[in-house]
Amino acid sequence: MSSPLAERMRPKKLDEYIGQKHLVGERAILRKMIESGNISSFILWGPPGVGKTTLARIIANQLERPFYTLSAVNAGVKDVREVIEKAKNNRFFNQPNPILFIDEIHRFSKSQQDSLLGAVENGTVTLFGATTENPSFEVITPLLSRCQVYVLKSLDKEDLQELLHRALTTDYELKQRTITVEEDEAMMRFSGGDARKLLNIIELVVNSSSETEVIITNEMVTERLQQNLASYDKNGEMHYDIISAFIKSIRGSDPDAAVYWLARMVAGGEDPKFIARRLVILAAEDIGLANPNGLLIANACFDALQKIGWPEGRIILSEAAIYLANSPKSNSAYLAIDEALELVKETGDLPVPLHLRNAPTQLMKQLNYGKEYQYAHEGANHFIEQQYLPDEIKNQSIWHSANNPSEQKQVEWLRKLWKNRF
Repeated sequence: MSSPLAERMRPKKLDEYIGQKHLVGERAILRKMIESGNISSFILWGPPGVGKTTLARIIANQLERPFYTLSAVNAGVKDVREVIEKAKNNRFFNQPNPILFIDEIHRFSKSQQDSLLGAVENGTVTLFGATTENPSFEVITPLLSRCQVYVLKSLDKEDLQELLHRALTTDYELKQRTITVEEDEAMMRFSGGDARKLLNIIELVVNSSSETEVIITNEMVTERLQQNLASYDKNGEMHYDIISAFIKSIRGSDPDAAVYWLARMVAGGEDPKFIARRLVILAAEDIGLANPNGLLIANACFDALQKIGWPEGRIILSEAAIYLANSPKSNSAYLAIDEALELVKETGDLPVPLHLRNAPTQLMKQLNYGKEYQYAHEGANHFIEQQYLPDEIKNQSIWHSANNPSEQKQVEWLRKLWKNRF
């Protein structure tokens, strides 16, 4: 079986590379560095499918340097140290630094990134990193300060059309068919500036036809992709369908389904921090006051992922997902803030009651700012009944408790304080 079209079309030389002219075009900064043979550590930041990995490999090939690669998805500190040791042992006197390429470097934990520092600083390796996330947030400051960051852009329509033409005219397997592109708008739209996605679309559309002659139209592309959505883009609609199923399974208190959909995302290469962020949101929106510990667990999961990284992070996600699925559910906090926002929209900027206003100046005190405010801690149970809402909505009810033990206990306490208000 032949390799996928995207792999067959991977450029080997800089002159074959499509896009990113601001970096590798004539007299552009990266091209100048490559031509000089003097390249320093850098991080390539850009969306998927714009050629980050390809560019790193091309630079290593053109500089004729040893090239080591790690994927942050499945490499740990031990793997990093082994590669660094290998690079150190295989380096000969006066030979240029080997290149260590780390794909998805944003998925490395702090300890994993720390393990790179010494080798980058003393020149054991020249680091090339690739990331889809902002390095300012995802890469530790000491490592970031030793690397130049280059931003890669999504391919524009001209770049994609050049890639399409090159695939149809140079790929051996595609040349065995008679392929006519009558319309390319759907291919351009579905690819979204992603070269790999475009090549996957071309391959899927051509292979779905049994005829020697293939005529590509917008209708044909749309129809084929709707039938084979997962085949060409696990990061597109399928990505949102699976996270939706995951969230709904936890909301529906089904831990088995929650772990299954989690496994689907882990196996598919989903960004673990994306999953963790969604768990934090879910803990507040769907579990809320029924079990306030849910938010603490979800936030602890997010923090632990930052420290531990991948692949052990899958266990942390599993524990959090199961705990949240098993928790009682409430969306009363979610409904309350939405109701409050709607009330603000309807009533506008109502004045703050005088007794609740701050009075840092003598003039404000003369205007009775804060005059009638009663300090709650001086009352029984640290409570004194007084008005906190603006006059126009002073009797408005916004938070409505859900029927669960935690919130019912909170309501009992409020009724003890406020009598008939809650």
